[in-house]
Amino acid sequence: MARLAVASLAGTAIEFFDFFVYGTAAALVLGPLFFPGFSPVAGTLAAFGTFAVGFLSRPLGSIVFGHVGDRYGRRPVLFASLLLTGCATVAVGCVPAYESIGVAAPVLLLVLRFLQGLGLGGEWGGAVLLTAEHAPEERRGLWASFPQIGPAVGFLLANGVMLALTAGLSDADFRSWGWRVPFWAAGLLAAAGLALRSSLAETPQFEKLAAEGRRATAPLSEVVRGHWRLVLLTAGALAVGYAVFYTVSTWALAYGTERLGVSSTVMLTCVMAAVAVKGAATPFFAVLGDRHGRRTLCLAGCAASALWMFPMVALLHTARPLLMFLGFLGSLLAFMAMFAVVAAYLPELYEPRVRCTGAAVGYNLAGVLGGALTPIVATAVSDGGSGPPWGVAAYLTVVALVSLGCFALLPETLPARSAAPEPERAPA
Repeated sequence: MARLAVASLAGTAIEFFDFFVYGTAAALVLGPLFFPGFSPVAGTLAAFGTFAVGFLSRPLGSIVFGHVGDRYGRRPVLFASLLLTGCATVAVGCVPAYESIGVAAPVLLLVLRFLQGLGLGGEWGGAVLLTAEHAPEERRGLWASFPQIGPAVGFLLANGVMLALTAGLSDADFRSWGWRVPFWAAGLLAAAGLALRSSLAETPQFEKLAAEGRRATAPLSEVVRGHWRLVLLTAGALAVGYAVFYTVSTWALAYGTERLGVSSTVMLTCVMAAVAVKGAATPFFAVLGDRHGRRTLCLAGCAASALWMFPMVALLHTARPLLMFLGFLGSLLAFMAMFAVVAAYLPELYEPRVRCTGAAVGYNLAGVLGGALTPIVATAVSDGGSGPPWGVAAYLTVVALVSLGCFALLPETLPARSAAPEPERAPA
């Protein structure tokens, strides 16, 4: 289990490094380089628009790779998704700016971001099921939480490299070539991840399905017919997690540097410190989920998010590093109370034959609802005025309350506390 957990963690860390480094670049530099005719705010919105495309393609990736995972095994998904995301990320670092090739530059950026999201949409399902389906029942939440640490590691790697580059290079050098370095580094990381995953075994549950001839012929069709309510409920439930995380990790960077005049180095440091604590707390929340229930932790995280959004915005607006860090930290701990346990929770909600497709589609649809739109909406509602952007806090609070309602309609899956209703009837 330790070897499987480390391999899953490393893979998700690498894939999320690829995904996050784009978000940081969108907040700091892509607007003026690829949309130079726009105003600063409009350029940032356009850059976040290409950022959102990665979320829109993630459900498609979960469908494509989910089909592979449910028909041919979880293991092939891990290789194909990592290879696709790594190649697309390296290519982003090679796209010339608008001044060199004109409108082709943002178009290429859009296509490559789409491919990034396609690969990441398959990665989560494969990595989570690899650990969840190998794990002993009483510790499934703990072992399945290791892939959920990967995004924190990937974020720290991506932003650590960006922080070092912004601190060590002049602004002209960073805008000229420095921002491209993390994208090029993704190629080496992807090669390392593929080597690490080469010795992993297929999960026992999938091998049993294959031996008994019970693999789904058309997984997506089965999910749509028998689990559509479950998919919609899980997507709505997880939307707040994406919204909170990308508000902190993407929108806040742009708002702090452009509106508050805080240096990008200070903003990155505050966000990275909060993400580091969040990553370290992940196993703790997962153990609580194993003891007290997945749904219980998710409801608590939603409620905490709803209560913390206005204080977070107020602390951000102070532009004081320690207070901004505390605002970010409270938000991310509430987020992690949910996302530490969903790696065990979502697979338990779906029957094994369609688990890779169903769990991944629900998870990645939540990314569209919460992650794709949030930086755009937050940038739009915070434009103008000198006071705190209360519109951002109101928007996030509404999302948190909607997610709370969705979690309330889902069942508990912890075996010790529930007789576990049939997965396809779970939403009822």
